[in-house]
Amino acid sequence: MDATLPAVAEELLREIEKAFQETSHVPDNLLSALRFVFGASAVPALDLVDHRSVSRIVSPSGRMVYQVLGSSGKLYTCYASCHFCPCPAFAFSVLRKGDSLLCKHLLAIYLSRALGACQELTVSNKQMTSLLVPEDSLT
Repeated sequence: MDATLPAVAEELLREIEKAFQETSHVPDNLLSALRFVFGASAVPALDLVDHRSVSRIVSPSGRMVYQVLGSSGKLYTCYASCHFCPCPAFAFSVLRKGDSLLCKHLLAIYLSRALGACQELTVSNKQMTSLLVPEDSLT
């Protein structure tokens, strides 16, 4: 089961998804609300969505992760189910300071899902294991 965001953030993402399904665009008032709720992460997250930088990766066992190609070219393996990203901004702004709900990578995942812009990849169970437990973390 996915961890939940605050109700206002969940509702905003639902409204964005609904508006996009009905009109194929996101109205300005919802973009303003996105900036208000998610702060500085909103615009960079939308840029990642525009560049189709988000991939949903699934395995036959049912395991799922997301990978986001960051603006710096680094690939982040993120866990939307528990709102975790290994990027420095997540560690600092979300975990340490607590002044952001999500980093731009996690927000890009939620927006990509809402806008149908998430690339879908299927990998073997062995490949999924290597994504979840990289070999360099075993040393």
